[in-house]
Amino acid sequence: MEEVRPPSLEEALARTESDADAVLKAAAAVTKSVKRLRSAAQVGNLRELGPTIGAAEQAIAAPRQQFADAKRGWDFDEEAYFANGAFPRELVRTAERLNVRIFEEDDRLYCYPVLLRVLAGDRAVLIDKTRERRLRPTVLVSHLKELQGRPQRFRSEAFLEALFDAYATLVAKHGRQALGQGRVEKLLDVYELFTLLPGQSREYSLQEYARDLYLLDQSGITTTRKGYAVSFHASTSTRSSGSTIRVITEDGRDKVYYGISFMPAE
Repeated sequence: MEEVRPPSLEEALARTESDADAVLKAAAAVTKSVKRLRSAAQVGNLRELGPTIGAAEQAIAAPRQQFADAKRGWDFDEEAYFANGAFPRELVRTAERLNVRIFEEDDRLYCYPVLLRVLAGDRAVLIDKTRERRLRPTVLVSHLKELQGRPQRFRSEAFLEALFDAYATLVAKHGRQALGQGRVEKLLDVYELFTLLPGQSREYSLQEYARDLYLLDQSGITTTRKGYAVSFHASTSTRSSGSTIRVITEDGRDKVYYGISFMPAE
């Protein structure tokens, strides 16, 4: 038995776009007919006046029917489409076709350097902190491709300094000399310091934090203003269930972070 393909938002929107074009063409015909009627009235061409009234009346009926067809044609089941996760799947397929890499993980879509979250109830996606309502897959993917082509906005140096400040706070419990000993602190504990204020974890999600760790890791920026070099640790991850941070890399691999340490740079 042939597999039934789920409905495509792209195809449904393309069909409605075509229906709208038909309405516009019919509306243009109305404008043309009414202009002829006006011209006949302006010069008093009584021979033409009656026929142009009839022609305009017929023309006016056409866009009404075309619009009714367009309205009836939009029968796309939005609720089911978003509820069953079809939207991100179609977005990923469209991205593959347009040579844009998108990966799905933990209710987020990674399209470096940005993260997307589908706001199904609002019929929108959140691109980092920006709400985007243009959901037609080809349009959205093209926008993401444009974003990828813009200069990188991630501030690696500032993020590294923030990590160092949080790390210094965590190692202080081991004494004054602990900062230079290369102790490993959990990256999840650093995240907890970043999001201490009420509601802060909603403003800065764990997925965004993981993305930023990866971007810093890939940036080549390793040394703070005070001369401490950062190291990321993942070897403990297999023994520390619930203490790791996972992120999807730009090429779709799974990368695990566990801890962080700083040592005086050589």
